[in-house]
Amino acid sequence: MADILVAALYQFTPFEDFERFRMPLLEFCKERGIRGSLLLAREGINGTVAGEEASVRALLAHLRQDERFSNLTHKESWAERIPFRRMKVRLKKEIVNMGVPAIDPLQKVGTYVKPENWNDLIQDPEVVLIDTRNDYEVAMGTFKGAIDPETESFKEFPDWVRSNEALKKGKKVAMFCTGGIRCEKATALMLEEGFDEVYHLEGGILNYLEKVPEGQSLWEGECFVFDDRVSVDHKLKAQWGRKVPDKTRRILADYMINEDKD
Repeated sequence: MADILVAALYQFTPFEDFERFRMPLLEFCKERGIRGSLLLAREGINGTVAGEEASVRALLAHLRQDERFSNLTHKESWAERIPFRRMKVRLKKEIVNMGVPAIDPLQKVGTYVKPENWNDLIQDPEVVLIDTRNDYEVAMGTFKGAIDPETESFKEFPDWVRSNEALKKGKKVAMFCTGGIRCEKATALMLEEGFDEVYHLEGGILNYLEKVPEGQSLWEGECFVFDDRVSVDHKLKAQWGRKVPDKTRRILADYMINEDKD
């Protein structure tokens, strides 16, 4: 029975005193049996946590009590067991590392597209569809017709954009990622680089899989997630690595090693 609540959450917000939140937040989670990973930085919060439903909802309510996180975005799914080995709260320079500190999604960002309107957008022949995730994620599944930048990390994405000048020529660009956070920065970057019309999937793939019936879906395959579930299917059901492409398997080995070291 899938009675473990998994919540992927983020919010960009000015968070200058983020360092002092680390230990209280870690203790809050540990006291309630929550496991997962949260990143704190001057630009906000990002992460995924899992635990009993009441505990995870208590954490979400606790975060939203701070007015800076009153609009915290989160996506839910369920699992048979907690897909994390421990609870970690880390201090970072960025909550999603693109390596371009000047890019601020609070100042400039692409146009959000709700999952219910996504199919119409990406089937427009004037739209170029870009998967902003890494190659080992794309290998698990992606939207039909999406361009794979073949990056191994998100820090490679800006160079990929700058090397594709042809994309700027009168094209509409639609972008997507797992939960929406990478596209906040990716669309901001593309607008800064001179792209005129840039759209992104609100809430990411997870939101699409939740809101769009499978019979109407343009998604193909499974969605990679950064925890022991490995991927989720169109019903957001954990797959626990039942079928993993070689490209993805290599990164999973590194992930397991790093989890053991932390």
